[in-house]
Amino acid sequence: MSDLPLIQADRAVPPPAATTTTGGRGRRLRLLSRTDRVVITLMVLLPLLLVLGLVWLPAAATVLLSGTNWDGIGPLNEIDWVGLKNYDDVVNNYPPFVPAVQNNLLWLAALFVVATPFGMFLAVLLDKELRGSRFYQTALYLPVVLSLALVGFIWQLIYSRDQGLLNGVFGGDTDWYGDPNVNIWAVLVAAGWRHVGYIMLLYLAGLKGVDPSLREAAAVDGSSETSTFFRVVFPVMRPINIIVLVVTVIESLRAFDLVWVINKGRNGLELISALVTQNVVGEASRIGFGSALATIMLAVSLVFITIYLWTVMREGKR
Repeated sequence: MSDLPLIQADRAVPPPAATTTTGGRGRRLRLLSRTDRVVITLMVLLPLLLVLGLVWLPAAATVLLSGTNWDGIGPLNEIDWVGLKNYDDVVNNYPPFVPAVQNNLLWLAALFVVATPFGMFLAVLLDKELRGSRFYQTALYLPVVLSLALVGFIWQLIYSRDQGLLNGVFGGDTDWYGDPNVNIWAVLVAAGWRHVGYIMLLYLAGLKGVDPSLREAAAVDGSSETSTFFRVVFPVMRPINIIVLVVTVIESLRAFDLVWVINKGRNGLELISALVTQNVVGEASRIGFGSALATIMLAVSLVFITIYLWTVMREGKR
C-alpha cells in the first residue's frame, strides 16, 4: 500500500519537453537558429537563381528569339515576329545545314560505335587491377582534362601538311585539316581520343560498384568472362549505360571547339554548333536565325536528357 502513491506520483510527472520526438518538419525547423535558417535559405536560393539566370532564362530567350528577325542591333521593342520562317529557312534555304546535320550524325556514330566500346573495353581491362593500372588510368584520362581547343592544337602537330608527324612518318603530302574529303575523319580521331578516356572512367566507376557475388555465381555456373560481362555485369550497369548514351549524344551536338580552331566550321567541317556561332557572333549577326539553329540543338538534347531523368527517377522508385 505504501508503494502505490509513489507509482501514481511517477505517472503524474509529464516527460521533459526536450525528449519529445513527435512533431512534423515545422517543429524541427523551429529548433534551428536564425543563422542556420539564413544559411539553408541561401544554399537553396543562390544555386536556384544561378540556374535560372544562366540556363533556363537564356534557353527561354533563345526559343523566343528564334521566332523573330532580330539582328542584335535594334531595340527590343522594334523586333518583328516572323513565326516559323527561320526554321523554314534553316531547312530549305540554308545550304550548310544539311552537311552540318550529316557531320553531327557522323560524329555521334563515330563516338558511339568506336570510341565508346573502346573506352568500355579499356575499363574492363583496368578493372582487373593490372600492374601499373593507376598510371594507365591517368594517361587515358588526361585528354579529358584538356579542352577541345588544346586538343586541336596538339593534333595539329600530327596532321600538319608540311611539318606534321603523320606525313613525316609515311612520307605523304596530305592536307589532313584542309582537304574536305578527309578532314572530318581526322577530327573524329582527335575527338575520339578525348572521348575514350571519359567513357573509360564512367564504366570503371560502374564496374567497381557491381556486386562481386554476381560474378562468382556466374563462374560457378560455368559462364565465361565474356558471357558473364554481357549477360550479368552489363545489364546491372544500366544507369551507367544511360549516362554514357546521354553524354555521347551531347558531346556530338556540342562539338565546337575543335572544328572552330581548325577552320571555323567550314570546308567540310560544318557542325550545327559552328553554324549557330557564325550567325549569332559572326559578321551576319542574325540573332533570330542563329537562335532557331540553337533551338533545334536544344530540342534534340532535351529528348535524351528527358529519357535519362525518366530512367533515373524510375530506378529511384524501385
